[in-house]
Amino acid sequence: MKKLDREALLAEVEELMNYYCKDCFLYKHHRKEKGKRYAHRFCITQCTVGEKIKAVGEKLS
Repeated sequence: MKKLDREALLAEVEELMNYYCKDCFLYKHHRKEKGKRYAHRFCITQCTVGEKIKAVGEKLS
C-alpha cells in the first residue's frame, strides 16, 4: 500500500471520529451505566459509525 493511500485512510478515520464520536451521547451513556469496556464494545460492534471505521481499517491491512 502506498504511503499516500495509507495517510488518506487514516485521515478518513480521524475525520469520522472527530465528527461523530467526539461528543457521542451513546458512548457517554454506556460508559456511565455499564463501564468503559462495554461502551467501547458497543461502538465497535453495534454503532454504524464504528462499522464504517472498521471497514476503513480493513483496507489498511
